[in-house]
Amino acid sequence: MAGGAGVAGLIAVLTVGSAASAHRHRPPAPAQHVLLLSVDGLHQSDLDYYVHQHPTSALAELTGSGVEFTRAQTPVPSDSFPGMVAQVTGGNPSSTGVYYDDSFNHALLPAGTTNCVGAKPGAEVTYFEQADKNQHSLDAGQGLAGLPNSILSLTGNGASLLDPAQLPVNPATCKPVYPHSYLKVNTIFEVARGAGLRTACSDKHPASDVLNGPSGAGIQDLFTPEINSDAPTTGSSKDWTQDNLLTQQYDSYKVQAVINEIKGLDHSGTAAVGTPAIFGMNFQTISTAQKLPTSNGLAGGYLADGVTPGPLLTRALDYVDARVGDMVAAIKAQHLENSTAIILSAKHGQSPQTPSALTRIPDGPIVDALNAAWSANHPGAAPLVAFSIDDDGVVMWLNDRSRRATRFAREFLLSHSGTGNDIDGNPKPYTSSGLAKVFAGRAAARYFGVAPGDPRVPDLFGISQYGVVYTGGHGKIAEHGGANPQDRNVPLVVSGVPVGRHQVEGDPVETTQIAPTILKLLGLDPGALQAVQIEHTKTLPVG
Repeated sequence: MAGGAGVAGLIAVLTVGSAASAHRHRPPAPAQHVLLLSVDGLHQSDLDYYVHQHPTSALAELTGSGVEFTRAQTPVPSDSFPGMVAQVTGGNPSSTGVYYDDSFNHALLPAGTTNCVGAKPGAEVTYFEQADKNQHSLDAGQGLAGLPNSILSLTGNGASLLDPAQLPVNPATCKPVYPHSYLKVNTIFEVARGAGLRTACSDKHPASDVLNGPSGAGIQDLFTPEINSDAPTTGSSKDWTQDNLLTQQYDSYKVQAVINEIKGLDHSGTAAVGTPAIFGMNFQTISTAQKLPTSNGLAGGYLADGVTPGPLLTRALDYVDARVGDMVAAIKAQHLENSTAIILSAKHGQSPQTPSALTRIPDGPIVDALNAAWSANHPGAAPLVAFSIDDDGVVMWLNDRSRRATRFAREFLLSHSGTGNDIDGNPKPYTSSGLAKVFAGRAAARYFGVAPGDPRVPDLFGISQYGVVYTGGHGKIAEHGGANPQDRNVPLVVSGVPVGRHQVEGDPVETTQIAPTILKLLGLDPGALQAVQIEHTKTLPVG
């Protein structure tokens, strides 16, 4: 663990113990359990379409007995990491410090640094599959026999599956920075544990340890099978995201973990521990059905109208609906329907939905050209770009953070043109590096709401033109990670107790509001969340 993590864990345990007596004297809560489901990639328009076409479906039942917020938005950047962190902290990157699962920090030292005296700061922050002990294995390196069938025996301690040599280093302690230590604010799991309540969560990488919060002790049962591992077994030529049926198989492991928890067991189904107060999972099946051009002989994405799901996405929606139905049935079988609230949302959407809008642009040559232009104008200078992560937006950190350098990068990107390819792989020209707006230097800091010079904030953030996806080749037809409305407009439904009837709310809300709402439903103080205090995040109007 990171330096100080043992002390933080001890403090968390003491906090739980001291809060337990106060918990016994709290008035009855509206709900005893909250199940949080993230259907990654799902748009509000997808939910509307599916419920209209399938009025007796599980998703229709869920929305029909809940409050439906039809103008919900995720944070920017619309990546899974800040998206999920938002749902459990109540905060945007300005307060959480989390911008992407793969980012850069000007104050940390590179992974593997062991002699920190005089070491130059500036490090990639790697909180995705690269951080695993074994990124090729579904168990991330635990060493389980009989995979993938044995995956439910995976440890509930995600941090133990991370390779410290892959993590950035804190120059003050010269110790690796684990994801939970990187998060700047506490989580709903920590607040719940402080009140003596049980917590669990299932997510797609062991680096989801970030959801534990700074104490490292927020989630008692964290199930994190590695989605980007070889599938279905180590040594296979593809991972779980490159075949939609494999993605369904992967998601089904997490569904079973949740059903086990509904039954009062741990995720493995072997130990009786009681149904958690807060638990949940994310689905990846919709996301891969939107991204893949084809899979299992079915075309991915949407039809030409940009609204109607194509055959692969239709099957994926049916799959998610059936699995949500399984979880609801398990809740009813345990007679928990009158004490359980279900929140359905998504970490992100996907863009573009309209196939003809797609412009694939390889981002590597653009970064190379920017560095070459900088070098030509500044002989002997280091490469300008320290790190860039580009999915359907440009998130860039620079080695030179001066006004001169950030202006140079912005002007270069807005003047750069080239040729990408369209939905059929045909050449398609682009202008302005595929970008509609570029915020650089102080403007980028203002955009994200932090002070200039913040070591975590991107030095440049580019909002792409609609339809642009930064990728080499022809392997994707949609992406997320930027600020496109189709990345951000996701469903948000709060169903079950204390709602009980269908309501539609058309006012704008944010997925950050999920976190304080969960605490309110459990009879806990939303103001116990530090991000809520910083950003004044409101609870959702339910009940």
